[in-house]
Amino acid sequence: MSSEEQQTSPSRKRPTTEEFRAFVASGWAPRSDVRPTRAEVADFTPARRDAVSAAFPGERLVVPAGGLKVRSNDCDYVFRPHSAFAHLTGLGSDREPDAVLVLEPVDGGHEAVLFFRPLAPRDSEEFFGDARYGEFWVGARPSLADVESELGLSARHIDELPDAVAKDVGVVGVRVVRDADPGVTALVDSARGAASEGASSNEGEQEHAADDELAAMLSTLRFTKDDWEVEQMRSAVEGTHLGFEAVIADLPEAVRRGRGERWVEGVFGLHARHHGNGVGYDSIAASGDHANTLHWIKNTGDVHEGDLLLLDAGVEVDSLFTADITRTLPVSGTFTDAQRRIYDAVFAAQEAGIAACRPGAKFSEIHDAAIRVIAEHLHAWGLLPGDVDVEQTLDKEHGQYHRRWMVHGTSHHLGLDVHDCALATREEYNDAELRPGMIVTVEPGLYFKADDELVPAELRGNGVRIEDDVLITEDGCENLSAAMPRSSADVEAWIARIWARD
Repeated sequence: MSSEEQQTSPSRKRPTTEEFRAFVASGWAPRSDVRPTRAEVADFTPARRDAVSAAFPGERLVVPAGGLKVRSNDCDYVFRPHSAFAHLTGLGSDREPDAVLVLEPVDGGHEAVLFFRPLAPRDSEEFFGDARYGEFWVGARPSLADVESELGLSARHIDELPDAVAKDVGVVGVRVVRDADPGVTALVDSARGAASEGASSNEGEQEHAADDELAAMLSTLRFTKDDWEVEQMRSAVEGTHLGFEAVIADLPEAVRRGRGERWVEGVFGLHARHHGNGVGYDSIAASGDHANTLHWIKNTGDVHEGDLLLLDAGVEVDSLFTADITRTLPVSGTFTDAQRRIYDAVFAAQEAGIAACRPGAKFSEIHDAAIRVIAEHLHAWGLLPGDVDVEQTLDKEHGQYHRRWMVHGTSHHLGLDVHDCALATREEYNDAELRPGMIVTVEPGLYFKADDELVPAELRGNGVRIEDDVLITEDGCENLSAAMPRSSADVEAWIARIWARD
């Protein structure tokens, strides 16, 4: 990174003169006037926006992308737009920080208007003088006409947003996605406050509740994927498959180098970044007993021969749709008898969970089917306390002993967020029926910590999870990640095949 980009210290301010500014602004080739072709996603986003329009007729709806976030000092994190914004506009990757989608009420529905910071002229102060947004530093942004051509909606300069938000407030209701951009939320709150002077004290609470209703609707709108979204998920799964195979090929190197969990994380991250936008969440590369820490993302441990490596990772493609897949791999290429015993139990539970993935079934039935198999194995192994049987441990009021070794849920919705549609109510999520176009994970596990004296010594220190991404279809389901082997025998053959190839 150039030292000229460090602007927090007065000693590092860039010297500028009028003569220098004129020099920097001159001598550039003319810009191309060729507009981007219409993006494929632009044929699908109008239907998503129409659904939002129908839910909130006559109201102005403000959906920010969010802004750049400081990582340290004057360095920002790579930008990722808010998922609701990405879903309604089709903009993903690190496109257009500070942009705001406004659905403006018009006769018969809403007009979609994207407010953003367009390409600045080369003779502007921004071109060279702004290290955060200037073209000289971060590259050229699209023009207003470029965005209109690409996305098929109206585009305006971000400087026009305050007037657009405040127009006729009080006559026109306004809602905003509050958590996306604090500055835009404050702008909306200010406009609503100015229009409601003298109103009752609970006016603000009502407005916040209205905002929450918008955010929840935008979250649940993503339950069912359209054809374009399904294809994005297929691409994410394909990239994840490639990343897992690269990890398998490099397992001996992970053992040899030490701190092998970091090596595994890095190998997968390389392929994730090459295939798409990067990883969809922090990868879990957990070897040995670390697999029993469910959210192990430190990835600081060694990978040893004889270990099981639990790799939970997913590629996020440029549209921001992410896979979420877990495989538990024997580092030496074959499972020990004890490891296979655990693995085969988890595989049987996953088979039951996938079988429950069908239209008309409740989402909760996926977990119920898988956890019953887990409980049956734990009972057969004599791990449940006293005289507790399978039905007793499955009793949600007085049982649940099996959760010592399988604490998490078996499934969640998947899409733009790894835990998608998170603002849904229980009735909309757990208690709701599965519908064609939904994509869910199925991911049972068993986790026997190294210091757990309630399990036989040969099982301790081993954790197993198997996770796949499943599309609900008209007549059942499709395992999108089925090309990645799952049974213990198939996993061993997979590893042997990759090692023989490489």
